[in-house]
Amino acid sequence: MITINGTLVADTDASITVSNRGYTYGDAVFETIRVNAGNILFWEDHYFRLMASMRILRMQIPSHFTLEFLQEEILKIIEANGLTAASARVKLIVNRNEGGLYTPTDNEISYVLTTRKLADPFYTLDEKPYEITLFKDHYIAADLLSTLKTNNKVIQVLGSIFAKENDFANCVLLNTNKQVTEALNGNLFLVKGTVIKTPPLADGCLKGILRTQLLRIIKKNPTYTLEEASISPFELQKADELFITNVVTGIQSVTKFRKKTYTTATAKKLIGLLNAAARLGV
Repeated sequence: MITINGTLVADTDASITVSNRGYTYGDAVFETIRVNAGNILFWEDHYFRLMASMRILRMQIPSHFTLEFLQEEILKIIEANGLTAASARVKLIVNRNEGGLYTPTDNEISYVLTTRKLADPFYTLDEKPYEITLFKDHYIAADLLSTLKTNNKVIQVLGSIFAKENDFANCVLLNTNKQVTEALNGNLFLVKGTVIKTPPLADGCLKGILRTQLLRIIKKNPTYTLEEASISPFELQKADELFITNVVTGIQSVTKFRKKTYTTATAKKLIGLLNAAARLGV
């Protein structure tokens, strides 16, 4: 089952028109949300990021689009798909209503919710070989729009094709200043000794929900020193550890970049703390 503007419909009956602005112009934002046994992980962070993104894109936020309303919509689709006791991935897409060309007729919105079951009930660390490389065919703009989860993901699509064709698990994206921004599907963290470093939002990386969670966790942990600072591609080979984060997977350790291999000790510690935060719903 899929939710379209509050109405549950069968997957086979769900459709959009060819004039949908999310389809024709990428005029849409989305949230990918993890739900564990009816518990929406980090829901307030998701909600406030969505509201901020809609405001930046000058979408009209309906008065009923409250935190409680959307939470109920998410739980409704989870229940309709028989996933109340399972772990699930929910995708909430908000697009500006069709009408107009580049200039929209108005700024009112529609929304769609989809879901699918996940295998693991909590975050686990996959330690299988995971080799990455740089994607240098195209670059991310170091600006505010790059930090949003919009439907404009052509660079990620092309990078994913490049990774697949060259037998890499993932790629690192660079911005127009040739600094590291993120991986294809999540934020990137670098570990050197007790220092954990990640690119700042000013460099164009996604304002990821798991990134936000880990920043909070690391800041509270006296074992580590956190740095939000620009990362050059050269620094990746000097690191002890690299890992990628997103809300569905949690933490994915990188095992190899070029000739450099990495440990996973810090990721193992952080994933335990992340699961604890998820259980508390903070």
